[in-house]
Amino acid sequence: MTDSGSTAAQEITTEVVVLGGGLAGLSMAAALATAGVPVVCIDRDSPDHHAADGFDIRTTAIAYASMKVLEGAGVWKHMEQHAGPILDIRVADQFSPLFVHYDHTDLTVDGKNQPFGWILDNKDMRRALFARAAELPGLTHLAPAQATKIERSRSGASITLADGRVVKARLVVGADGRRSLARESAGIRVRRWAYDQTAIICTIRHSEPHNGVAVEHFMPNGPFAVLPMTENRSSIVWSEKSSLADMYVKLPENQFIDELTRRSGGYLGDIEILTRREAWPLSVLLAESFIAERLALVGESAHAIHPIAGQGLNLGLRDVAALAEVIVDAHRLGLDVGSPEVLARFQRWRRFDTVLLAAVCDGLVHLFSNNIPPIRLARDIGMAVVNRLPPLKRFFMRHAMGVVGELPRMIKGVPL
Repeated sequence: MTDSGSTAAQEITTEVVVLGGGLAGLSMAAALATAGVPVVCIDRDSPDHHAADGFDIRTTAIAYASMKVLEGAGVWKHMEQHAGPILDIRVADQFSPLFVHYDHTDLTVDGKNQPFGWILDNKDMRRALFARAAELPGLTHLAPAQATKIERSRSGASITLADGRVVKARLVVGADGRRSLARESAGIRVRRWAYDQTAIICTIRHSEPHNGVAVEHFMPNGPFAVLPMTENRSSIVWSEKSSLADMYVKLPENQFIDELTRRSGGYLGDIEILTRREAWPLSVLLAESFIAERLALVGESAHAIHPIAGQGLNLGLRDVAALAEVIVDAHRLGLDVGSPEVLARFQRWRRFDTVLLAAVCDGLVHLFSNNIPPIRLARDIGMAVVNRLPPLKRFFMRHAMGVVGELPRMIKGVPL
């Protein structure tokens, strides 16, 4: 349920408080409430603001494993109709004749061929999360509400809001983004580094069908991705040298379309731009710890990586699945969900996976974002070799779907 707030002083007591009502934060709250854990989600924006057509033009890639998390949280049913399935993935080095092609029919997961994932508008994901929140009596969605102070001690935690209300809980989950108040209030340091790349994004409609194929071309200045959506639309995520990005964003529409056609290879036919164009500088953030006393970090409060592999929110939803599992297990046993033992289990589960994927993505950026002939030849040969080795291809396909490693129950399709 959503609470628009009151100016009167009020104290709210719950088991878990989630700071941040974005895609990761509200997914976290929905997962806990679905499993019977009382939770309050503090969201600085109102649902009407979040769900407005112009609020967020971005799209998100949801891997198969992430779909299982959203399904377990009762959210997927509200967004499935808006999700464009990724049935094939084609990766090429610029316009080299050597490439890797992943076909979903070559792999069986949960007893049948599954899409690698889906592409959704962020606004449709937000609307689905709000719809699920309204169904859950154990979830109190405070929106809009601004946290001003966080206090944590051995006995519990409290968050003071700008309107004077105080939310008390055993555990604070920081899901409040790269500039996380939760993380900064705990003094958790981060490692950051920026790329000389900016992501140019927009959504297009095209005359030729995409057939559920996601295409990624590695160009000297950064990867160029065309991601299939519903209604013969595609999401463009074009990583470009930062000094050139603004020039491309401001091109006249016909010239911008010509550039999209050239980079995509022309297979989409006639192109129509459906949204404004935006530029997002690319960087990496890794928190040195995902936990502190009475605090756990998920999503971009803990990590943000390059979009080269489309794993940003998927990492956050794996955080959600792991943290929800350790919290629910403790809650059902009558244990303290914010105890050091519970939080340490979450940290052991998630930190290695996150650091490893961030390193892999960083390595891919440096490997492919250049035009040095010997390196280009080596990577083209490498892709051709992978393309001819079915066992290796299947491993990479499972990794793209998020179904490798120690999987939380939600990803396995087992209720919390």
